[in-house]
Amino acid sequence: MTVQLIVPKYFADARGWFVETWTRQRYADLGIATDFCQDNHSLSRQAGTIRGLHYQSVPFAQAKLVRCLRGRIFDVAVDIRRDSPTFGAWIGAELTAEKGEQLFIPSGYAHGFLTLEDDTEVAYKVDAYYAPEADGGIAWNDSTIGIDWPLEGRAPLLSDKDKNLPMLEDANIDFPYDGNPLQPLKFPK
Repeated sequence: MTVQLIVPKYFADARGWFVETWTRQRYADLGIATDFCQDNHSLSRQAGTIRGLHYQSVPFAQAKLVRCLRGRIFDVAVDIRRDSPTFGAWIGAELTAEKGEQLFIPSGYAHGFLTLEDDTEVAYKVDAYYAPEADGGIAWNDSTIGIDWPLEGRAPLLSDKDKNLPMLEDANIDFPYDGNPLQPLKFPK
């Protein structure tokens, strides 16, 4: 599997709108036959907050389905499968509460996001439970990855944990390569 951008269909009328944010069969038709077991929800008070780049090591690796509930984020996935021809490559997309875009990130990728508005809320499904002993990460500003964060000249707000994450070359990673390199995102119409 590779990283995918998904835009659910909204059904709107004078009352407001309705949207299915996850349907097992629709996502299986997209190649996402993932058994999600946990939902996570975060609030970031300030625009310019970076959370990540995070992953869980094998055998507790997680696939994620990320969406923004309030505000906007720049969401990023980094290929951390050493045998992949796209090892160290990244892909990013803006996710908004207004349009409901989702980013599916399979295991073998580090994930992070930058909040673009104050009081931004993000929710994501994962297919493996949180395992503190498998918690890992990579520095958000690793120059070998070269993520073009839209910080607009400001310094990011980081947790103490995220300030001390290692560079990619020093990260403890051992993800298998499944034969699917990172592909450019396809923006659904």
